[in-house]
Amino acid sequence: MSKLIFDPEALPVESIAGEAPVAPERLTEAWLRERFASPPQWKPEHFEEPLMRKSFPGPTPASVLMPLVAREQGLTLLLTQRTAHLNDHAGQISLPGGRMDEVDTSSIETALRETEEEVGLHRRHIEVLGTLPDYFTGTGFRVTPVVSLVRPPFELRADPFEVAEIFEVPLAFLMNGLNHQRRTIDLPGDSRRRSFYAMPYDRFFIWGATAGMLRNLFHFLRA
Repeated sequence: MSKLIFDPEALPVESIAGEAPVAPERLTEAWLRERFASPPQWKPEHFEEPLMRKSFPGPTPASVLMPLVAREQGLTLLLTQRTAHLNDHAGQISLPGGRMDEVDTSSIETALRETEEEVGLHRRHIEVLGTLPDYFTGTGFRVTPVVSLVRPPFELRADPFEVAEIFEVPLAFLMNGLNHQRRTIDLPGDSRRRSFYAMPYDRFFIWGATAGMLRNLFHFLRA
């Protein structure tokens, strides 16, 4: 079992990343399809989250879906709040997904299966665009982010064991460096300070692995 030993929301904001937002014309279905079909040269960001917890002998393969919902007012990202009793990332804001199963033939299959199990979003509504570099979490997972477009109407059904709430955040908010906070913690028994990203939105505190993967989507779209 892996539990947090600090409250990330209580930590002061050390700095704001501050990069210019992704241009609005890049936050469209057509542009995103073209970007993933012909990706540019770009460099993923380095993150400290794996160092914020004890090391693991080998990461567990997992995948998450980044469901970009095509709303009339613009693209949004569908997210979940995990239930408070879970062993990993309890109560945190997450992308739908989970660990790879023996029946899964690929990381994309894992993301699609887990998404349907967690939030009831059927794969017939999902157009997979591509994947981002793997993200290594402090809880011992190697997570493949699978970026996709989702076109309404669709029905959702939360798994009550894993998902406390399903909500959406405007993609334009998440793809703006002025909304990307850096917070820092001095961990007991660790001589170095550890930093992580947070993207608070309304009453939801997006941070850690989810914020880190969104930072890489941000860099990928800005490249």
